[in-house]
Amino acid sequence: MRNFKSGTKINQGYYRSFQPYPINKQWEFQDMELLDLLSKADRHLGRLDMYSEHIPDIDLFISMHVVKEATQSSRIEGTQTNIEEALLEKQNVNPEKKDDWEEVQNYIAAMNQAIAMLEDIPFSSRLIKETHKVLLPGVRGDHKMPGVFRTSQNWIGGASISDAVFVPPTHNSIAELMSDLEHFAHNDSIYFPDLLKIALIHYQFETIHPFLDGNGRVGRLLITLYLVDKEILKRPILYLSDFFERNKALYYDNLTRVRTHNDLKQWFKFFLVGIIETAKIGVSTFDAILKLKKETELKIQTLGSKANNAQKVINYLFKRPMIDVTQIMKVTDVSKRTAYNLLSDLERLEILKEITGGKRDKLYVFDDYLKLFK
Repeated sequence: MRNFKSGTKINQGYYRSFQPYPINKQWEFQDMELLDLLSKADRHLGRLDMYSEHIPDIDLFISMHVVKEATQSSRIEGTQTNIEEALLEKQNVNPEKKDDWEEVQNYIAAMNQAIAMLEDIPFSSRLIKETHKVLLPGVRGDHKMPGVFRTSQNWIGGASISDAVFVPPTHNSIAELMSDLEHFAHNDSIYFPDLLKIALIHYQFETIHPFLDGNGRVGRLLITLYLVDKEILKRPILYLSDFFERNKALYYDNLTRVRTHNDLKQWFKFFLVGIIETAKIGVSTFDAILKLKKETELKIQTLGSKANNAQKVINYLFKRPMIDVTQIMKVTDVSKRTAYNLLSDLERLEILKEITGGKRDKLYVFDDYLKLFK
């Protein structure tokens, strides 16, 4: 790593592009500080992964983790949608926020599809393209070649390419660079710890910037996909966008420093601290979820014959903690009147909280659960 060179700038006439060097090569690690941090990250990630084996109905809770990831990753790109808004149905979204809401929904769909596709397709350019194809349609980047690597030059920052903050490599080298990245991801003959491997892959992907739009969101999504594909995580329960969003300036500074100072170590340290902190928060969140689940089930046992239907609603709420009377009717297959009575019971037990303040089309939120993801 001491001899690491990130790449070189190439004169393209009136601008200079950055050409990253290939990463699929032999590496040598001798930094004890970094290896110690890596050991801690592995330990905390292993503890978090353990929860995925022992928590019943974990798929219910993963849904909310995905919503949070989609919200935070999109916020890094400038959208203003929060978790509550992300959970709204389209007809209930403020028209001024509909574009932001659509971007978050696309991210959720892209993540869910990508995780499902890992059953048949490994971590690859094909998977990346298919994921990108879901990310952009219907939103502000839908004209920027969804699912296709760019065929023109792009840039980051600045009013024009001549005063850009960063100019990625020319489109002619994207196929070669992405092929190198893909081979590196699956090259078992090279010793490279997996957490550092995906940290380098994320950096390299953001440097290549292979799409005209959506590179940041796809690049962050790749972190979870890689961890699941390599079976480091059995379930998709770790997402770094919240850490990156809270440390946004450092996130961009450390990525940039790799290119400007060949300082890969600082990026690795930042990334591993993100793994450690996020894994710790994940464990605490799961502990809190289990405690809340137990408390909630004890509350609904007081409803007697209504408890069975109330449990169906609770199961739905752990997946999507916002509901109205129509959804309760669907979940429980009861009449409207019975659904209203059930809503009243759950509100009285302080499980649901009405948030719209209107007399019609009221929305209710499972507030204690939602707070765990804020």
